[in-house]
Amino acid sequence: MIQTRPAATSGAPQHARLGGFKPTWLCSLALPVLLALSPVAAKTLVYCSEGSPENFYPGINTTGTSFDVNSQIYSRIVDFERGGTKVVPGLAERWTISKDETEYTFFLRKGVKFHTNKTFKPTRDFNADDFIFSIERQWKTNDPYFKVTSSNHSYFDDMGMPKLLKSVDKVDEYTVKITLNQPAAPFLSNLAMEYAGVQSKEYAIAMLKAGTPEKLDQDPIGSGPFQMVQYQKDALVRFKAFPAYYGGKAKIDDLIFAITPDPSVRWAKLQKGECHVMPYPNPADLDAMRKDPNVVMLEQAGLNIGYLAYNTTKKPFDDVRVRKAINMAIDKKAIVSAVYLSTGVAATNPIPPTQWSYNKAIKDEAYDPVAAKKALAAAGYPDGFTTDLWAMPVSRPYNPNAKRIAELMQADLAKIGVKAEIKSFEWGEYRKRMQNGEHQMGMMGWTGDNGDPDNFLNNLLGCNSAKTNGSNVAKFCYKPFEDLVQKATVISNSAERTKLYEKAQVIFKEQAPWFTIAHAVQLAPVRKEVIDFKLSPFGRHTFYGVDMK
Repeated sequence: MIQTRPAATSGAPQHARLGGFKPTWLCSLALPVLLALSPVAAKTLVYCSEGSPENFYPGINTTGTSFDVNSQIYSRIVDFERGGTKVVPGLAERWTISKDETEYTFFLRKGVKFHTNKTFKPTRDFNADDFIFSIERQWKTNDPYFKVTSSNHSYFDDMGMPKLLKSVDKVDEYTVKITLNQPAAPFLSNLAMEYAGVQSKEYAIAMLKAGTPEKLDQDPIGSGPFQMVQYQKDALVRFKAFPAYYGGKAKIDDLIFAITPDPSVRWAKLQKGECHVMPYPNPADLDAMRKDPNVVMLEQAGLNIGYLAYNTTKKPFDDVRVRKAINMAIDKKAIVSAVYLSTGVAATNPIPPTQWSYNKAIKDEAYDPVAAKKALAAAGYPDGFTTDLWAMPVSRPYNPNAKRIAELMQADLAKIGVKAEIKSFEWGEYRKRMQNGEHQMGMMGWTGDNGDPDNFLNNLLGCNSAKTNGSNVAKFCYKPFEDLVQKATVISNSAERTKLYEKAQVIFKEQAPWFTIAHAVQLAPVRKEVIDFKLSPFGRHTFYGVDMK
């Protein structure tokens, strides 16, 4: 989960008229009334989501907030096992890989149904055309859907997919062969990520003919376990179980995302039973949560990183000496202690300790403001300088309170003569501006999407993603680092890849494009009436397989 990528929100509907519901009427109802509308015997689960989705097109979505919504709606060719990182069959029943690891042949399921909505009713089942369409609208610039909603296909582009793909061929109605220009070790895992959710080509053609192509991404039709029936921005998303889902109907009948940005309000709702699962609790509330007899606290080490990115293309941060001086000037231990409390560990490397290939031999910079001031003077800034310091306006799984962290950093930097002005924007605007490189220093973070180091080191620090709108907000493009990371992608042997990634982490530390802040523990308070909700290593919140007492 992307936690860091912006996507265009123009075209995201204030209201959607779906599934026979009239939003102008429904949106005026309070959540308890919505629940009362469900059949008496229906099982309803309410998830207190932290925000509104960017839109309903997974190919351009970049945040866990959007992924959580779209993962209910769309299926993918391959998937991750529930609660794990193993790749398992999805819309493809099986696949074969050539000896040179450049040809992947996918054998697709038959009889997979798509949802319906008021606008469109499918006349056929899922087939190869849908899979190919979902790739080509992100890949082919002449595809009529390439620019619909947004042409910024962040994940697809940042992973280098446009250059990696040689051809995507329809062998027959239920067989697709993908040929790569070179081997890519993370390729199969990459196809299990949210951006690869499959849309209906038949629906796309119908909306194009109707002159309303944007409806494909506004009124979503997928083949996933839940169908979206109503959306009110900043209020709720309502789903119903899709009876014809290929994996079997979900155990819960109705799923409601009650959009609740404030973590303390989410906790209050959970206590009252107004929601059953909540993400990203306030660290200060954890003791009370653990003592509540109606709540179970699920927790595990997080596959994430929160960091302060230096814009390495802007002065004075184009000078590695300045970056390293700032790293020495900030008291990391004090930040983690004050803000994360017991929910985080200080970060040394750009990947978390739970990620394979983590380099344990690397030591973090010591907090030393005296040495930091001397280093600044040696870099030509004996009196310091003025800079901006961007702080996220929302709590994220890797950063519970960016504003407070910014204030602590600001105070530390003042001690060495650096005057930092704290800036922030609405979350969508913040991500967009960061990716455009408008900042000098800015906080951001990432939750791993596929269990592969490439997802951190390439997506966040590679040259492809350093371009405008990419996820490399440090705009860091350094050939010795890039060569190691790219070499690692074409090798399948994990031991050899590990050696390359360990060397890349050494270079990262030497070049200091980030001040690494912390890795947060993943926490989810869940009410006891919820059965078999599983934490995802990628921070996703999915509800297929979950039941209610």
